[in-house]
Amino acid sequence: MDTLNATFARRLLIAHLVSTLEKPSVPVLMSETGWPRRTIQDVIKAIPGMGVNIYFKQDGRRNNDGYYVIDQWGAINPDWLNQNIDNVKKSIE
Repeated sequence: MDTLNATFARRLLIAHLVSTLEKPSVPVLMSETGWPRRTIQDVIKAIPGMGVNIYFKQDGRRNNDGYYVIDQWGAINPDWLNQNIDNVKKSIE
């Protein structure tokens, strides 16, 4: 597989993490990627532009208690993403 565009690869990686981690909040995603909060937030904001439906599910009393969920993948095949996640990660390095 050829190297993906780094911006697109970041979106794919975050989408993959949201779908595979238990309760993927911004702090959890920061811990997994080593990226700053603002980068994570910007990538999450851009994911719907790929046709993927991602939303924040509140899980607590405070507005920021919760995690992200993907319920529609649009044109992205999550099985392909799972099989190619190492190549996606290499595109970001």
